[in-house]
Amino acid sequence: MLDLRHLATLDAVATEGTFGRAADRLGYTQSAVSQQVAALEKTVGGAVFDRPGGPKPVRLTPLGEVVLKHGRDLLARAQATEDAVERFKAGEGRVDIGTFQSITNVLLPTVVRRLLDDHPNADIRLFEEETDQPTADGLDLVFFDGELTGDVEQTKILDDPYVLVTRPGQFAPGPVPLTALHQTAMVAQPPICDQARVERVYADHGIKPLIVFRTADNRGVLSMVRAGMGLAVVPKLALDDTTGLVTHEIEELTPREIYLAWQANRTLSPLATKVVDLTLQTAKTL
Repeated sequence: MLDLRHLATLDAVATEGTFGRAADRLGYTQSAVSQQVAALEKTVGGAVFDRPGGPKPVRLTPLGEVVLKHGRDLLARAQATEDAVERFKAGEGRVDIGTFQSITNVLLPTVVRRLLDDHPNADIRLFEEETDQPTADGLDLVFFDGELTGDVEQTKILDDPYVLVTRPGQFAPGPVPLTALHQTAMVAQPPICDQARVERVYADHGIKPLIVFRTADNRGVLSMVRAGMGLAVVPKLALDDTTGLVTHEIEELTPREIYLAWQANRTLSPLATKVVDLTLQTAKTL
């Protein structure tokens, strides 16, 4: 099997013209260069240099020319691989992240900006989907407002409390009991993800709100409350623009829990690991 060190020595001798100058270039002794060339010739089964003797430069044999041509290709690919590995370890490469609306709008902009500040050549891909139970398959990381099931590892990022959003004057300042929502017109998210849990809490307390509109768009929910269509119970991360609105704590409703997950028994890349670290740091500021 060809040894890359032997090919590098072949290239140095061919470039410099003598074993002595090649030794100086490589930092070897001249005898070490001779030994490596001899080992290469044994591997390929013939001489790679004609040695005229004296001060005249050595010349490649026809076999040597073939070996050098392909050897340089191997050396170039090996160097490219080494460079790619170093870039990977330094945090370059690609990271695929599954996300959802609140995380995209509030947390990820800071994470992405800090990541690109440190690793400007990073290839970051975001995939946003509102679904009952996302999968980490095909993704490096995935955010979800609840624990994922299946073969995943995950870490809790933060608690995101719910608030009642109303127009001014609809309720006195302070917390509002869940019973105030009974038979009340409300705008809501589709009954998937953690919204389904919220509606189970309503049912457990005998609360039957009148859902007049559902939309997965956080701004759409707030806009319809602002227009007077109804009240809304939303997580704080969904409060993009509260102009003309009032928020109240809502009793008996626990916060949604947001997790960051990845496939179990899979080593995260340095870039994905950095995303996890930056996410945890950023979540503490929210």
